[in-house]
Amino acid sequence: MIGLQFAALKTQLGPLLNDIVCYDLYAREPTMKFPGIEKFLVRERAAAAGVDPLGLYIPPYAYAEMQVLEAAIKGVNTLDDGKLAEYMRKTTFDTVAGNIKFGTRGEWTEPRLLLIQYRGVQGNDVEQFKQPGKEVILYPLQFKSGDLKVPFQPTSR
Repeated sequence: MIGLQFAALKTQLGPLLNDIVCYDLYAREPTMKFPGIEKFLVRERAAAAGVDPLGLYIPPYAYAEMQVLEAAIKGVNTLDDGKLAEYMRKTTFDTVAGNIKFGTRGEWTEPRLLLIQYRGVQGNDVEQFKQPGKEVILYPLQFKSGDLKVPFQPTSR
């Protein structure tokens, strides 16, 4: 599952998702309650526009990217690419998606792609995916909200 059809697929699959492990960019888990994220998600317009009923796939990071760019421009007071890049490599940015810091090649210094496991999904209501506990974060460790639930235990003979 990838892209803006994420919410539609989650809704269609419903409880068939339980125990499946996959990646995501943002999950409404307590470990991802960054300052400003809830306020951002309430005013997020993707759902109202009919683009993404959950407003979670791209919006938090797209907004965070603009926060990083704004802070960098203010930090160097220029639009010079080289100066912006240098500033971005040296600065930790406080965003709605948490603190973001870049390495020497522009990569995130800490992994941000989430490994999640679906749990407790009931029916096909999209609203349930806005609740904690439906997409338990397994990795990265700084955002981990639960341990892997192994659905297929070996049977004893």
